[in-house]
Amino acid sequence: MQASDTSLLLLLQALEVELHKPAARSDTERLDALLHDDFREFGRPGAAYAKADILSRLPAQAQHAVVVADRFEVRRLGEVVALLTYRSAHLLANGTLDRFTLRSSVWERSTLGWQMSFHQGTPTAPYEPAAPAAPS
Repeated sequence: MQASDTSLLLLLQALEVELHKPAARSDTERLDALLHDDFREFGRPGAAYAKADILSRLPAQAQHAVVVADRFEVRRLGEVVALLTYRSAHLLANGTLDRFTLRSSVWERSTLGWQMSFHQGTPTAPYEPAAPAAPS
């Protein structure tokens, strides 16, 4: 991996992980900044969402899951577009993991910075995290 790709991976991973956190998930302004106006998501259960759906749905959630994510990889799709892939699970209060998911996000760089334009979560078989389960 080239140094520029390593920098891009670290940046996009940080933005993605920010979206896992309650602070960002409950902040409509921050979500608006991180999600591209043409954002689309195919969620883990198979539902499709647009940016407006996310902006109205996420901040209204009473609780936000603790997400454990690992195995982040980035692939440049163009000069200003990149694909970030990783896997995640929800960390339950009893310390066990649930909702194992393979995730992919397309990020686009604009005048506003990097914004997510597409996200998909696909259920996967349970796995052992690369490191001890800790929130991302």
